[in-house]
Amino acid sequence: MTRHWRRFGSSLVLLLLIPVGAFGKDEIVKNTVESEGKKRSYYLLVPVSVTPAQPAPLIVMLHGSGRTGRVLLEHWQKLAERDGIILAGPDSRSSSGWAIPEDGPKFLRDLVEEIKSKHPVDPRRVYLFGHSAGAIFGLFISTLESEYFTAAAVSAGAIKKENYSLLDQAERKVPIALFVGTQDRLFPLSEVRRTRDAFAERGFPVKLTEVAGLDHNYYSRSAEINEQAWEFLKAHRLPADPKYKEHLFKPN
Repeated sequence: MTRHWRRFGSSLVLLLLIPVGAFGKDEIVKNTVESEGKKRSYYLLVPVSVTPAQPAPLIVMLHGSGRTGRVLLEHWQKLAERDGIILAGPDSRSSSGWAIPEDGPKFLRDLVEEIKSKHPVDPRRVYLFGHSAGAIFGLFISTLESEYFTAAAVSAGAIKKENYSLLDQAERKVPIALFVGTQDRLFPLSEVRRTRDAFAERGFPVKLTEVAGLDHNYYSRSAEINEQAWEFLKAHRLPADPKYKEHLFKPN
């Protein structure tokens, strides 16, 4: 009996020496964060491979209309687990889409700071990825907070000509990757190409990828797009500690 107990005791010691999370499972969890006195929902994936010894990149995912923050995490999950990327998918206040200032920049800043306070995030590697309505919002936020977010990659999104002046407000020429399907009727190639040109004319590092045969359904080709988006994003790092710029927006 004593010998059995000793063997069990030795096994217990070995188990205690195994790092926390070794038997864990990567899971998407729903959390809330307080921003401007209101609780906001977001989804979070922190791969078990992420450790304090190696701060991880964070990608803030901006969903399309009629979706929640979870959907993009599900499509990025395998890649995030493989490469040790923290993913955060906030819910927009209205399911119809994203709005300024209701959904950011401040809400996104509060979200990122909340995650940084609890998980080992590399503050110079915080990125944006968005689809459709989230893509448009991601382009706006990346220019408004060009010294806070490192780079942005967006699928099926464009900026209208009347809003090009927003690009001139950027303190830093934030790198931008655009993806669009050649059969996308909601965001025609001509419109996305004009957005690319508007960024390029102002000195932004911008890359456009035209996905042959794809319509607006990013989800059908998400693995392909995500790999290319991540290759673009991970090549960039903020040259200095992030700076958040406070914006004063007047209500309509």
